[in-house]
Amino acid sequence: MQYVYIVVIGLHVMAGVFWAGTTIAVARDSEIKAEHFIRPQLGASGLVFLTGLLLWYFFHQGAFGSMEVVLALGIAAALIATGVQGALVASASRQLAGADAAKQTQLRAKMTRGERIAGGLLVITVFCMATARMF
Repeated sequence: MQYVYIVVIGLHVMAGVFWAGTTIAVARDSEIKAEHFIRPQLGASGLVFLTGLLLWYFFHQGAFGSMEVVLALGIAAALIATGVQGALVASASRQLAGADAAKQTQLRAKMTRGERIAGGLLVITVFCMATARMF
């Protein structure tokens, strides 16, 4: 059973690092085209949530102490980040194809704003995950 824990934790961490890392990188540099990253980011977020559910089941089932409250705060921030990326970045990315230059500039600004908001929320998520054991 320990192998299952190792695999699930590994997938959770690797997908989370990819998701948060690409989000923060794209948010910091508007020259990076966010439309190339949004689908893998949303896929990674889905994998993070699925493996996170398994980890919660394995290690936090039936308990809801201060550690779980901190983790729940991180989960909420991650869910909001996914919503922001879906609502702002993915929707603008779909509209890019037939847009003229002026509209593309507006859409890219919208995508950068979405990535910045999501990046901030993911920083909160990582902080909660890293410090949960302290509570």
